[in-house]
Amino acid sequence: MRTHDVVVVGAGLAGMRAAIAAHEAGVDVALVTKLHPVRSHSGAAQGGINAALGNETEDSTDNHTFDTVKGADYIGDQDAIEILCQRAPLEIYQLEHWGAVFSRQEDSGKIAQRPFGGAGFPRTCYAADLTGLVILHTLYTVCVKYDIPTYEEWFVTDLVTDDDGNAVGVVAYDMIHGTIETIGAKAVVMATGGAGRVYRPSTNAHASTGDAMGMALRKGVPLKDMEFMQFHPTTLAANGVLVTEGARGEGGYLLNKDGDRFMTKYAPNKLELASRDVVSRAEATEIMEGRGIDGCVMLDLRHLGRDRIMERLPQIRELAIAFAGTDPIVEPIPIRPGAHYHMGGVHVDNWGAAPHMPGLFAAGECSCVSVHGANRLGGNSLLEAVVFGARAGEASAAYVQEHSAAPKVPSNAAAETQARIENLLARDKGIRQSEIRDELADVMQEKVGVYRSGPVLGEAKRTVTELRERFQSVVVDDKGKTFNTDLIHTLETGFLLDLADCMVTGAIARTESRGAHSRTDFTERDDENWMKHTLSYLDDGEVRLDYSEVAMTKYEPQVRSY
Repeated sequence: MRTHDVVVVGAGLAGMRAAIAAHEAGVDVALVTKLHPVRSHSGAAQGGINAALGNETEDSTDNHTFDTVKGADYIGDQDAIEILCQRAPLEIYQLEHWGAVFSRQEDSGKIAQRPFGGAGFPRTCYAADLTGLVILHTLYTVCVKYDIPTYEEWFVTDLVTDDDGNAVGVVAYDMIHGTIETIGAKAVVMATGGAGRVYRPSTNAHASTGDAMGMALRKGVPLKDMEFMQFHPTTLAANGVLVTEGARGEGGYLLNKDGDRFMTKYAPNKLELASRDVVSRAEATEIMEGRGIDGCVMLDLRHLGRDRIMERLPQIRELAIAFAGTDPIVEPIPIRPGAHYHMGGVHVDNWGAAPHMPGLFAAGECSCVSVHGANRLGGNSLLEAVVFGARAGEASAAYVQEHSAAPKVPSNAAAETQARIENLLARDKGIRQSEIRDELADVMQEKVGVYRSGPVLGEAKRTVTELRERFQSVVVDDKGKTFNTDLIHTLETGFLLDLADCMVTGAIARTESRGAHSRTDFTERDDENWMKHTLSYLDDGEVRLDYSEVAMTKYEPQVRSY
């Protein structure tokens, strides 16, 4: 059995930032990841990362805080949001000092900042339209410099706890050698990203299957606010590939089939730069009322000109040509809302610690602090990953230094996982996971989408329940031990089914419209009854809901308009 003081599961922005912080605090930390770190989904983030740098504007961390609270439809925890926004400039400067190459203002040479949805000032720092990739590579170079041990292509299957309920390590499938291994630790930081693959289409990578959420849920740790899934307004119709909000930040227009700039009706002040939930609903309404084109609306960048598109949005042009057959220099891009970001996740405090399990921490999209509430502002996801990744790394290191005794890792942890997997591989007949995953993604897209209603959510709940039952007889065709992706996808599908059940159950219960959760049968926000977080538990295979209070500081709920 291998052991470390801290084990970080996932090596995207949140995971690597946590590992760096723990290393700098002087503890032995290791990364465990099913992908090479620079293949993490964080690299798909395009548009930018928010921080109130005050570069030639009157922006401030207070303005950033208010915009985030408002964007969250007032259900974000305001103390956590204040931490996020106050630490933002420090993390930007740290990334820059580590080598992140941000785009610059031509005249002053300062970090350039573009407008983003729901923001009162241009505060989104960017590196053309490759921001996530640039930061991902920057953090990887720091991990290499610090010589942080990294278990690459190790798929973590289980969270390990001791007899007292403390997190003491993980069990993982070593794909290269085909073995099941235990990695003991005094603290575990989960940073595996979101669960966007519960939908189709999705902007998320195929590896975004909510692994950390699923493992925590099965160990009795609650998941928070699972009903809130963000739909990004601009994704390519064919496959859900993301078209950055930076395209609208640079001045792109949204047009319907009649050539009308329809956001003038829905957000007359902010137009295309209203918050994402507002823009997605506007697009969905235009399409449903017959003003779309083949189920899409159009994103028009032509007026920006070739030079600006090639400087600021070169990847978007490449993606539009490759996947939509459209050159945005000469014609609009067909787009529609697509599943993008999960506001819910492992219930943690402001240090990323799980209150229900000592020694467990989580950061990034797999966690719910909650800084995004019912709707995340563009540019705040990369920020959350580095800010709360750093805080989770610092807190896990402090926890380890306070608990110096060796973790009491159960000797049979790997054996139990091994037996479960062997039983799965021994099955010769049954349904394939791909069939279940396709049906799940379709029902979530059709019935738990931008607009929702009680009866349709009930249909989705019944389908998800049926799929979970059918999954009990799933068969893995590949019986091999090394690089068994069929096995990995099957285990991932199991996580997705559990998470979908939490999402649908929470959505049925929340009888209001708030942020990304928009009910056609309960069209108004209900602060009297629903100013609270949803907590999802798994009891004997059934989802049980509880609730917790929203942390309020100085911002009282207001009518949200853009």
